[in-house]
Parts: sequence; structure tokens; C-alpha cells
Amino acid sequence: MSGTGGEVALPKKEANVLKGHEGAVLAARFNGDGNYCLTAGKDSTIRLWNPHRGIHIKTYKSHGREVRDVHVTPDNSKLCSCGGDRQLFYWDVATGRVIRKFRGHDSEVNAVKFNEYASVVVSAGYDRSVRTWDCRSHSTEPIQIIDSFADSVMSVCLTKSEIIAGSVDGTVRTFDIRIGREISDDLGQPVNCISLSNDGNCILAGCLDSTLRLLDRSSGELLQEYKGHICKSYKLDCCLTNTDAHVASGSEDGYVYFWDLVDASVVSRFRAHASVVNVFVISFDLRPFVSCFIHFAASLFSELLPVDDLPKRLPIDILHILLFPACC
Repeated sequence: MSGTGGEVALPKKEANVLKGHEGAVLAARFNGDGNYCLTAGKDSTIRLWNPHRGIHIKTYKSHGREVRDVHVTPDNSKLCSCGGDRQLFYWDVATGRVIRKFRGHDSEVNAVKFNEYASVVVSAGYDRSVRTWDCRSHSTEPIQIIDSFADSVMSVCLTKSEIIAGSVDGTVRTFDIRIGREISDDLGQPVNCISLSNDGNCILAGCLDSTLRLLDRSSGELLQEYKGHICKSYKLDCCLTNTDAHVASGSEDGYVYFWDLVDASVVSRFRAHASVVNVFVISFDLRPFVSCFIHFAASLFSELLPVDDLPKRLPIDILHILLFPACC
């Protein structure tokens, strides 16, 4: 991995605020080239934006409940979304038409990802399963079900030959779909987010003991731990920056944190909303190839909710999507 190649600029300055969702935003995702972003909301909608110009382009409506995650194909022609209505929606980006609804999960669906060819989509759900779906077929049933988890599956990543999933049962499981092998790394704490390093050698796992853990993908060895943020009750996104030099995460104290990859020191943190007292940062995404990212934050009332209840009962009174470019 990189992480030793000199100073890397980190996001510092707010450039835009995007407004439009009528309630909490549960996911914010860039497209492949970083020129556009998608947001998924408690208001059952997905919204397409040009975050650099602050323009709302399109709204996608068909979900019956909150939308928890969204992912777009590499060619930007299709997107897939999931949420509280237990279904995956496969959309045509240009027309906003739902091409297909994939059914099979027995409970809410937490995460969704396309493979690199956009021929298969993989989902992770509260029903303790990961399911794969064929986008080229007219079938609405899953082509594979992985149900070896002991609790909710919160996050999923894909490589060319593997499905990697993080679960509240405290494990990060890797499934080699070529040879049918499963490898389980037990972290001993509920896992609510996983992310791959850009070189593909490491897995970053966010856990509910306010600790991020960096694992070697081939051996499962614990390489480093990152602490300082607060993550005890909510599903918070985490990832590595585009150079793999820093680790980033949201926090329940309303800050975004950056750590040095190697020595795990906090090198930067900033408050998401200076004007709001009680704020948490749940979701963000780094723009590919450039040091900028989008995130959203929402102000809370006094009640703290367990992670399983977050999308159902989240008390929101203000919401922003922000873009932070790297600048001095």
C-alpha cells in the first residue's frame, strides 16, 4: 500500500451545500468519474446531482420506504438501489424508469454493489444474508444466496472473484466465488461498514466499539487500529483516501476524522455543521482520483437510537449534502 509518499492535501473547505431531500439522507455516492453524485433518502427517493455546480438533476421515485444505499454502473447508464421495502430496484438513469425489481430478501436491505461488468448486483440485508442477482436475465429471483451469517449484514464489497461482507455478528467474511471457499475473520465487535483499499490489498472495517480496523486481505492479519471518533450506535461510513495515505470516517460527535494510514494518528478533523449543536455524520464518499468528497450530516434530538432502528425512527430536522475540495 501507499501511504508514505509525502504530503497529501485533505479536504478542508466547504464548496457547496445541496438541499432537496425531505428528511434524512442515508447514503451519498459519487459516480465512477466523480462528476456526479447520488443520494438516497428517508423520503423514499434517490436524487442525482452535479455537486460541483450545486445542481439537482433528477429524482427517482418508486421505493415504498426509505432508500438505504445506491450504486451506479461504470458507464453511468444504470443504477441499483435498496432499502426498507426489502427489494432492489434496477433503474435506467436517463429515463428514471425501473427496469426490474429484485425480490427475495426477508427484511430490509442495507447495501448494494454492482460487479465491474455491471452484469451482477450483490445485496446485503437484515435477514443475515448476501444475495446476488443477474441484471441480464429477466428473472427477479437471486442466483445465489449466502446465509452463513449470525446477524445482520451491513456492508458489502466486491473484487473480480470475491464477495466481502461485514456483519453485526462481528465478522468480515470473504467468499471466493470461483472455488466456493469462505474465509471468516472474527473481529469480536459488530461490523457496520467495510471498505477496500485502492490497491485491493487491505480491508478497512468500522466497528461499533469506536474503532476502525485495517486487515490484510490475504492473511486476515490486523495491521492497524484507528481511534478517536465515536461510533457506538449508528452505521457510519469509512474508507481510505484515493492515495491510500489516509483513513477517513464519520463520527457521532459531528466531526469527520482523518488518520495517517501508517501511524494511526489523527491528522485532521473538522465539524460537519458549525451552526448545529448536536450533529452526527453517517455517510460520505470520496471523489475518484481527486481529494474531495461529499458527506451529509443531520441534527439530532436527545434520543439516541440503536443501529437497527436508525432508518426507521431517525429524528431529523435539518440536512445538508456538502462537497469539500482539497485546498489550502
